[in-house]
Amino acid sequence: MFVIIGVVVVTVAVIGGFMLAGGDVVLLIQPAEFVVIVGAAVGSLLISAPVGVIKKIVKTIPTIFKSHAYSKEDYLELLKAFNDLFLLAQRDGLLAIEKHVETPEESDILSKNQKFINNELAKTFFCDTMKVMLSGGVPPHELENLIDAEIGTLEAETKPAINAITKMGDAFPGLGIVAAVLGIIVTMGSIDAGAAAVGHHVAAALVGTFLGVLLAYGFVGPLATNLEVGLEEKMRYLETIKACVVAYAKGNPPIIAVEIARRTIFSDERPTFSELENYMRGKTE
Repeated sequence: MFVIIGVVVVTVAVIGGFMLAGGDVVLLIQPAEFVVIVGAAVGSLLISAPVGVIKKIVKTIPTIFKSHAYSKEDYLELLKAFNDLFLLAQRDGLLAIEKHVETPEESDILSKNQKFINNELAKTFFCDTMKVMLSGGVPPHELENLIDAEIGTLEAETKPAINAITKMGDAFPGLGIVAAVLGIIVTMGSIDAGAAAVGHHVAAALVGTFLGVLLAYGFVGPLATNLEVGLEEKMRYLETIKACVVAYAKGNPPIIAVEIARRTIFSDERPTFSELENYMRGKTE
């Protein structure tokens, strides 16, 4: 939602300011300049990025329209679900939670947290980790290393797409200059056409520079930043899951495991100890 609002604000601010200064919006409509800049940018992306990265970019870009932020309520629900699950394991044995991690959508504990269930990455991450724990053959420190390796892999496979978009954004100002130079070449070729024609060609050439800078700093750069922030949010959510699972695997009681996980949450979304305690009591009483 905020992405769409941001695009509208940038567009209105730039075009509105231009019109307030007495500019004619029609002068900004230069298809040739747009083709040169965007076409060259896409071409440079195809040259620099392997097919796998291109596919990842196509898959990643639509996610900017989805919120990746996790609220305090989301973390409370997550920690509450894990606490209930680990209490069940403590009471009835570790194998009692097997059905919950095999089919979390049907679990009467995990399915209460719809944001977790709808998050395919987090759900698979948690359930696969718990399956490894249930196998009983992995000591806690090895389990932690295994989780760290998976988080590192998940982060590493996403970053190339973000880096490619960032580099493409960095190239736009230079490509805008290329379009402007081409426009000047056209202008010099029409020097005998009169002042009006020359002025029109110069204006078109300057639009190339304008578009390059605007696309870089108004749209593509912020897009890459949005994706980077979204990745950080995802990794932070996984870090909280990791902290809870590893703490329980090391023999801590469920309430302590949940508290250790709570400490990994950023302060803006982190519930206080009392808030978490009251939330769990309110749901269990």
